[in-house]
Parts: sequence; C-alpha cells; structure tokens
Amino acid sequence: MRFGASPAFFIFIRLTIAVPHVWPNPQLDYLERLRFDQEGYNTADLTGILQPCDFHLSGAGTGRSNAGDWIRTAFHDMATHDVTTGKGGLDGSIRFAEEQARPENPGDHFARTVRFLGVPADQYVSLADMLALGLILAVEQCGGPEIPFRGGRVDALAPNDPGVPEPQQDLESHIASFAKQGFNATEMIGLVACGHTFGGVQHTAFPDLVPELNDPENTESNAPFDSTFVTFDNNVASEYIAGTTTNPLIVNSNDTMNSDKRIFASDGNATMTSFASNADHFRSTCSDLLTRMIETVPAAVELTPVIEPLRIKPEIEELLYTAGGALNLRGALRLWDVNLDLDHPIVRMERKDRDGTPSNDTIELKHEAWMTGSALHNGLRVSTAWYWFPEEQSNIIIDETRGVGSLVFNVNGQQEDQGGLGFAIDDTVLFAASSCTSNSNSLLGRIDVAVRRGLSPSKVYIKSYAFDRNTAELITEEFELILSSSPAAGSYDIWSISLGAMTRSISFRAHVNIGNSTHSSLGREFVLRNQPKCL
Repeated sequence: MRFGASPAFFIFIRLTIAVPHVWPNPQLDYLERLRFDQEGYNTADLTGILQPCDFHLSGAGTGRSNAGDWIRTAFHDMATHDVTTGKGGLDGSIRFAEEQARPENPGDHFARTVRFLGVPADQYVSLADMLALGLILAVEQCGGPEIPFRGGRVDALAPNDPGVPEPQQDLESHIASFAKQGFNATEMIGLVACGHTFGGVQHTAFPDLVPELNDPENTESNAPFDSTFVTFDNNVASEYIAGTTTNPLIVNSNDTMNSDKRIFASDGNATMTSFASNADHFRSTCSDLLTRMIETVPAAVELTPVIEPLRIKPEIEELLYTAGGALNLRGALRLWDVNLDLDHPIVRMERKDRDGTPSNDTIELKHEAWMTGSALHNGLRVSTAWYWFPEEQSNIIIDETRGVGSLVFNVNGQQEDQGGLGFAIDDTVLFAASSCTSNSNSLLGRIDVAVRRGLSPSKVYIKSYAFDRNTAELITEEFELILSSSPAAGSYDIWSISLGAMTRSISFRAHVNIGNSTHSSLGREFVLRNQPKCL
C-alpha cells in the first residue's frame, strides 16, 4: 500500500495530534470519500468536472477552466485573514453576496464555484472544506503536486472584512496585504506564481484591463497568465524570465495594472529565476504554499489530521428495521490500492452480535467487473475495488434480538479488524421499512424510526442538512418524533412523524438522545420519496 508523509504548515502555531482514523467516524469517513473516491464506481463525482482540464461549467470554448476558477475562489476566500486578530481566512465567507459585490472580487467565478462545490456540504463537511478540496483536486488532477487535505473548517456566519489584493495597488500595499494574511514577501511571489500557473483575466471581470477578443474559441475573452493556463507547470515563471510572457498583469500598456510584474521583480527576480530554472523546486514550493494557504483559517478553528485513504473501508447503504422484526443490512466494502489481476482478492465478512458474540456465519462478498475505481495519491494512480454484501441483492437479514455490534473482514486469508476493534455498528436507532409516502406527493408521508426498547430516550428526531444553491446556505431542519400508539412487538419501539406540509429537505438522518449521548442512524441519508405509498 502506498502511503506517504505529508507536510503540515500552519499560520498559527498549533499542535495537531495525528489520531488514527478508525471507522466509523462520520466526519472523517465523509472527508475521505470526497477526497479519494475520485473516479469509477461509487465516485464522489468531483473530479469528472475537471477533465479535461480546459472544461468549464459554462460550456466549451469560453477560454476558462473550472480548475482556474476553483483556485481563485479559494484564494479570495482566504485572503481576508488577519494574523493579528485571528479573524477571517478560508471560512466560506466568499459565498455572501456582499463579499462577491466588492471591487476586489470581480467576476462570476465565486458564485459558480460556490454553487457547485457547496452541494456536498453537510453537518460533517463545510463549504470552506469543499473550497479547500476543490483547490487540491484542481491542482492534482491537472498535473500539479499532491496537497494534503484536512477538514474541520467552520463556515463564517457573516462577510469578513475586505482584504484581497487588487491589480492597481502598489507593491507596498501588496506586501502589507500578504503579510496580514501571514506570508512574507518571498512567499508572496511564490503564492502568486503558483496561483497564476492556472487561469487568466477575463474581459467581463476587468474590461479596462482585457479587451473584447471576439474569438469564438474564447468567448469570455480570457487573457491567460501563461501559454499552458489549464495545467500546472512552471511556464508562468520561465516565460516571464525569458521575456515571452503575455500575462496581462505583466505586459499591460497601463503599467499601474501590472501587479504581477511588480511582485515578481520585487526581489530582483531571484525567486522567479529559481522557479524558471527548476521545475521540481517550483512544484515543491507550490505544494507547501498552497497547503499553508488552505490551512489559513480563523484562530478558533481546529483542523482534522491529514485525510489518508483507508485500506479497508465499509460503505453502509442502510441498516433498516423491517416489518418482520429483523434488521436489513445493505452495503459494500472498498479495497484500496488493489491489483485485481495479481491479487485475485477473496473477501469474506463475519458479524458479531450486539453483545459481542460471534454470529458464526461467514459471508463471501461479491465483486463485479464494473465495481472498480481509481484515485490520484502520492503522484500515482491507485486502483480500488468494491465488494457487495451479497444476500438478496446485497441485503443481509439479522435477527433483531441479537442485533449487530461489529463486522470483521478477511481478505485472502488475512483478517482485517482495525487492530482488534472491528468495524463497529450501532443499531440503537434505525429507519423502519414501514415508512411510506403520500399517494398525492412523494415528498410527503410518514417516517417511522425504530429505537431499541428499554433505553429511555429523552428525544427521538430526524434532521436534514442541505446546501441551498440559491442562497449558498446550509439549510438545517429538525422534526421531533412521537412514540407510536401501536409499538412493534420485539426489541424495538416505533417512533413516527407525518410530514403533511412541504419541507425544504428530501433526505434525513435519525437521532436519539439517551442520557448524555446521541446515537445516529447508520448509512446514507433516508430519502422519503424512495419509500412505498402509504396504504
């Protein structure tokens, strides 16, 4: 398995303890999925929009790329940081219309990026996390270095103070602006060069800087920073040093707007010369500086350890309480960095009951040829393979009185149990198969939740988290359930709610508060419209 050390740079001096990622951990599991389920089966579907690297959300022939937009958005969001006060940084405040309307943030890059990258945001992953990940994937997928990814960013509740550098400002203003963010003058040169290996300046954003080009292959009149503006390389430096650059922030007839020229030359071209003469040096410098950039966060925010791929990772689709008094387990297992032709994996799964007793039934998981994927990691293309839980179209029926406490896997005779911990399953609260939709509207109906009897819950409720593309806000809704007047016979009670009016949500998680603990439903979010009609 290929795992490498990742550099960790912080604007603030802080100690981050690399706590091992033990499944299940809803936050780390989701961050890992977004980071590494990149292509193929069960993809998180973020990298497809970066391929080819000249692809743009507004269509072909625009002269722009999603990669350039994503990198610019992350920088403009971060650039509000103030190292003195600890305020601002990469915190998603760029989503606010007030920030986007400022002269320092011209163009539609930010709104487009937020609308796309915000969709996966939920209670575990913030928009700010997604902006950081968007930069990482843009750089890596388009030829750049690997950048370590940490989660845990917290989205701002209001716009931050202005602070993004602008082209017409003088060199002293730029040095002061980057110093406020936490970067010295040399790092300023590097960060600008690293960001400007992608993208360019559009006429619509800077009509006085870039003329209308009237080019059907460049409909948004984008003036690129270098000749290879959709891929990562050191041409932004080599063309500058050679005097062949067409960078509009260097060769503009109005020298007031030539901010890159002033910044690059501020140390006598020493930094840019080193980048131009050594592509590896440029690559490693950009990895370090872009890491620092996306880890520039408000002082109170504590980031997670670097997200690394799990070698063995279950993906639970659902754990459902059925009418027959049984638990229905659906899911799959991902193997990371596997060569199916050489390894020929045989994967088996064993269960332990709720009390830790082995269930004494071993199930061989099933793999189909199309259940493969891949991801970039440590500069290599890594293959993944998925294996279904097989019974009854990947359903496993479990006696409710015994329940399920953990899973253990065996791959080609080697036991995989997270160092003896097993892969824990919490069957305290489950959605019930008796849930149903209204005959007139599939977004309305009754949601039933099963809670293990005898636990004295103080509250049973469902909760939803959905990113609203129109308002760029994470919408949270919560509904408390009541105990059914006809409780199920067996080990679980049924709690219910009838949704008779439209909600802003279409999917939910179930939660139960017991003492000082909260237990949550396992698996993907419950979607009401996928349930049968109510009788």
